[in-house]
Amino acid sequence: MATNIHPTAVVESDAELGNGVSVGPHSFIESGAIIGDNTQIASSVWISGYARIGKDNKILHGAAIGGPPQDLKFDGEETTLEVGDRNVIREYVTMNRGTHASGKTVVGSDSLFMAYVHVAHDCRVGDHVVLANSTNMAGHVEIEDWVIIGGIVPIHQFCRIGAHAIVGAGARIVQDVPPYALLGGDPTRVAGINIIGLQRRGFPEKTIATLKEAYKLIYRSKLNNTQAIEAIREKLPISPEIENLIQFIKTSERGIVK
Repeated sequence: MATNIHPTAVVESDAELGNGVSVGPHSFIESGAIIGDNTQIASSVWISGYARIGKDNKILHGAAIGGPPQDLKFDGEETTLEVGDRNVIREYVTMNRGTHASGKTVVGSDSLFMAYVHVAHDCRVGDHVVLANSTNMAGHVEIEDWVIIGGIVPIHQFCRIGAHAIVGAGARIVQDVPPYALLGGDPTRVAGINIIGLQRRGFPEKTIATLKEAYKLIYRSKLNNTQAIEAIREKLPISPEIENLIQFIKTSERGIVK
């Protein structure tokens, strides 16, 4: 299938467009950009020459993809933004490329980025993620697979959000969010585990029940994190999900949300 480029769009000569790519009115694609097959680019989209975009993505009006980092330490080094397949990137989303710290910003596949989402330099976003309107990531944030984040959520630099967590709208993330967590409120707090999300994704009820007990030890006992981990290992059956939770907490550098 041939590419379809609107007469008012500008695609520089060294940009690489796959089969079936469409480019809407007044969009601008710089030399060096790589765009995979069947990706649809709407009107007034800017894609830098440092963007590497996979297949079957939809990029809507006004998005800016692969721009330079908003980091005063950035000195023009050669870095990239890497985007996977089948993502929907809505109006006015901004995604910046990396810095010398890691060399790249990485976005996975099958995710939805609603209007005005910002993905900053050196971030890592997994697969099957939903970021609602005006979620704003600072640099070096890591969001694991199957995370859902409500609207107008700021995320502090270097924070991690674990797999299958759900964050309510308006929460303020300044520490790591453990996997499977249900988080929200004002002030922001962990309210339990994401039971509905885990059920929808086919987690066994036994696994969900064990995670619920683990969260009680972490959040409702008087134990510190080290003691809670010891209690989990002593009292609960160890599964891949429990081991994932333990390792996330043990490797947290900013501490977990309490």
